[in-house]
Amino acid sequence: MKYYHPLLLTPGPTPVPDQILHATQLPMVGHRSSDFETIAEEAFRALKPVFGSENEVMILTSSGTSSLEASMLNLANPEDDIVIIVSGAFGNRFKQIAETYYENVHIFEVEWGKAVNVPDFIDFLKSLNRDITAVFSQYCETSTAVLHPVNELGHALKDFDESIYFVVDGVSCIGAVDVDLKRDQIDVLISGSQKAIMLPPGLAFVAYNNRAKARFAEVTTPRFYLDLNKYLKSQADNSTPFTPNVALFRGVTAYAQLIEEEGLDQVVARHYAIRDGLRAALKALDLDLLVEDAYASPTVTAFVPKTKDELNFIKNELKNRFSITIAGGQGHLKGEILRIGHMGQISPFDILQVVSALEIIVSEFRNEAYIGTAITQYMEVVKAYV
Repeated sequence: MKYYHPLLLTPGPTPVPDQILHATQLPMVGHRSSDFETIAEEAFRALKPVFGSENEVMILTSSGTSSLEASMLNLANPEDDIVIIVSGAFGNRFKQIAETYYENVHIFEVEWGKAVNVPDFIDFLKSLNRDITAVFSQYCETSTAVLHPVNELGHALKDFDESIYFVVDGVSCIGAVDVDLKRDQIDVLISGSQKAIMLPPGLAFVAYNNRAKARFAEVTTPRFYLDLNKYLKSQADNSTPFTPNVALFRGVTAYAQLIEEEGLDQVVARHYAIRDGLRAALKALDLDLLVEDAYASPTVTAFVPKTKDELNFIKNELKNRFSITIAGGQGHLKGEILRIGHMGQISPFDILQVVSALEIIVSEFRNEAYIGTAITQYMEVVKAYV
């Protein structure tokens, strides 16, 4: 059977809505013109509610990884002690960045598939007996589909030592969660364009509070393209220090308009409804979930097929037969789990496609009757939302 509309359900990049695509294809303007200043002003301002920021959000023309690196280089001096929470592949990326520049890097390891235990982490900080400048954590660890308790962590961290800067990588969940820098005690929150913000890849975002902004000007760590002081100075003039991706800046504004039309609260509720429905469906198919319910991400779900043969069969059949693309595992979870992304402009009925396809695939592979079981469980959950 031919499927004319392939469904991309990876944890990034995600499908790009038509309204955003249209905005990115408008005629080009000079990036040092008043036309671009208008575009930039709208984009900087438009992201504030999504990031829960009192300040305008900085926009870098680069990948999400650049915002991880920038957040570190602009907060920590070469001799400073910093702590990285590693619970998956992207926590490990923070670690790799840190060890490239700094000598005093302390790693708090969390079992992949588990959320950080906040009291244990605070005990770890106490055991270091060092003055810690900054702590870096994921919000959603994309590789495992864990959503860390960022609010609890932020408050516990500030209670322990209010001078510590708390940096959160929100690349795979900002745009799908309720976040507020002040409420959650976050100093710097970063993200990228190609996930829940549902733009093409190519932009990185940095939200910050005033305390972090003051720190950027004090830090002596060498940096050039990623010197956030340059971006702040240009932002004051509705510009950028280096050539921006004009098309994607326009896409930011189009994205914000879509969020305003739906309502940010509704966007968040939709993501959580899909998460809960999909988890119920996977359980009905006797597929184990990697993450416990309390820490399950609203943007990506990881599940564990019974065997590697079943894993390969599911992934290949979804792609080859149903034109549905999902993701495998990363790091030591490669070949062990599958991940379904459900972020951005994904509706409950988009996910119904993958649930129904999984019923057919699992029924065939196991030679058992699952038809109707997962769909029923899924719709029992999402009907309250729709």
